[in-house]
Amino acid sequence: MLKIKIDNKEYSVKDGSYLIEAIRSAGHPVPTLCHRDGIEHYSSCMVCMVKDIKKSSYIPSCSALVQDGMEIDVSGTDVKNLRSKALELLFSEHRAECEAPCRIVCPAGYNIPEFNRLIASGDSERAREITAGELKGKTIMCIRCPGYCENGCRRKKVDQPVAIRNMKLFIAASVEGAIPDPSDPVMNEPLPKTGRSGRRFSSLIGKLEPGEQEEWLKECAGEIIRSREISNLRVAAGEAASCMHCDCRAAGDCRLRDLAEEFGIRDPKGKLIYSPIRKKINFQTGLVFENAKCIKCGLCVRVCEDDGKEEPRLCFLNRGFVSIISESLTGRFEDILQKQADKVIEVCPTGALSRFKPGQE
Repeated sequence: MLKIKIDNKEYSVKDGSYLIEAIRSAGHPVPTLCHRDGIEHYSSCMVCMVKDIKKSSYIPSCSALVQDGMEIDVSGTDVKNLRSKALELLFSEHRAECEAPCRIVCPAGYNIPEFNRLIASGDSERAREITAGELKGKTIMCIRCPGYCENGCRRKKVDQPVAIRNMKLFIAASVEGAIPDPSDPVMNEPLPKTGRSGRRFSSLIGKLEPGEQEEWLKECAGEIIRSREISNLRVAAGEAASCMHCDCRAAGDCRLRDLAEEFGIRDPKGKLIYSPIRKKINFQTGLVFENAKCIKCGLCVRVCEDDGKEEPRLCFLNRGFVSIISESLTGRFEDILQKQADKVIEVCPTGALSRFKPGQE
């Protein structure tokens, strides 16, 4: 057994252990993005940095082995500042939005993207449950709202906005008390200034270049029947299918976003590296890859390495700042990860890899 000090307290650690294992066993939380237990270590994100006091140097705890007599600073001000700087660098090239514009501007903070996907897939019952769960005082705020969600909808820059308000009102009509009598005093109450989603950290895309707007249209596959008048579920499903899904499917389960909130990171106004908005979709497996959201942690590459060469998979291309995760130069995105799509989606810390099924989430 080796003896080390972690924040001035001595611990016995098994020889051959990684620092992150020893630190966490001692009860100290260590943030990570590129590290997952059971996957080969590869220091990339640098948010797990700790200070080796004796050497007066900083080391990534996920890939550094414990050495006898070490004295490690885990929670000092300098360590926290270094982790914060590492996160800021990651966000400097993270060109993505956590929430869709429609949800950000919604005074009630309704989860509009999820609602649209449920309607498009024909799951009206689940859409009704979500609507009922979001009501405040049993009244749907859409009845008093002029439709800020539709004003923020990106689809209007292509043709016309998705009829979000009418779809919400159509579904709410089946929820008892959701649409009150016009004489009800609640009809005159002021709308909230911001919705729930507006209080969370949100990364920004910035100005869209020519052609980038159309990238979201890739998820609107096939012929879509548009209608502003929502009279039945079939019409609602057709209108909902026109949603471009410009939200992040990992908005509620993104480790990068969670750390940004924990460290009080603000999204930089100008990105150091301008990653173009591109969306690759494999309509056979449902795998979606958005390179602008990728932090190049390499987890999606390493998690499949032990499975041999049974099928093409993701890999690194290029070097340095211009390196990217991609299918191989000689391969096609449509051919990769036919059996392992779920595995790479699960390990992705940012939502760069997600799942799409036409008409279904």
